[in-house]
Amino acid sequence: MAEKDEKSLFEAPPMAEQERMVEAILFATAEPVTVRDLETRMPHGSDPAEAIVHLRKRYEGRGINVVKVGDAWAIRTAADLGFLMQKETVEVRKLSRAAIETLAIVAYHQPVTRAEIEEIRGVSVSRGTIDQLIELEWIRFGRRKMTPGRPVTFVVTQEFLDHFGLESARDLPGLKELRAAGLLDNRPPPGAMLAASEDDETEDEDQSELF
Repeated sequence: MAEKDEKSLFEAPPMAEQERMVEAILFATAEPVTVRDLETRMPHGSDPAEAIVHLRKRYEGRGINVVKVGDAWAIRTAADLGFLMQKETVEVRKLSRAAIETLAIVAYHQPVTRAEIEEIRGVSVSRGTIDQLIELEWIRFGRRKMTPGRPVTFVVTQEFLDHFGLESARDLPGLKELRAAGLLDNRPPPGAMLAASEDDETEDEDQSELF
C-alpha cells in the first residue's frame, strides 16, 4: 500500500487537469509563457506542450484564443473582435520616420548590424533611434556576427511580435501589403538619399502615428 501511495506522488495529473492548469497560468499572466516555464510550475511528469494542443483546439472559434508568440504562448482576444477592446488596448506610440524605417529593416533583415541598417537606409542611424526602439522593447541585441570587429546585431523582440499579433517574423506582411496599407512610400533611389543631408535627431521632431 505504501509503495502505491509513493508511486502516486510522482504520477502526472490527468491531461484534462493539466489543460486546466495551463489555462489558469496563461489567463493570469500578462506576458506570453514558454513551455519550459510551464513545466517548472506544473507537477512532475506533466506535458504542457500536449496540454496546449488540446487547449488551443478547445478555444478555436471562440472570443479568446490560445496563440503562439515567438517561442511562447498566450491567451489573446480573437483577432476579429479586437475592435471591441479599442478603449482598453489601444496605446499610441509615436515614432519618427527614422525609427519606423529602422524597425522595419530589423524586422525584415534580422539579425542585422547597425552598419547594415545604415547601408539599407542610405543614411546614418543615430544612437537615439536605436535606444528608443530598445526602450520600447521592440528590438534587442542579437548575437555578434562572425566578421571582423564582431559587431552586435539587432533582432525584433517577443513584445514586438505580441504587439502586432504575429507568431514569428515570417508572418510579417509583404511589400505589396505594406504599400497598400500606406505604410511604405515609393522611396527615392539610394543615390538620391545619400545626396540629401538627413539628421535622425531632427527627424525625431517629425512624429508619425503609423505605429
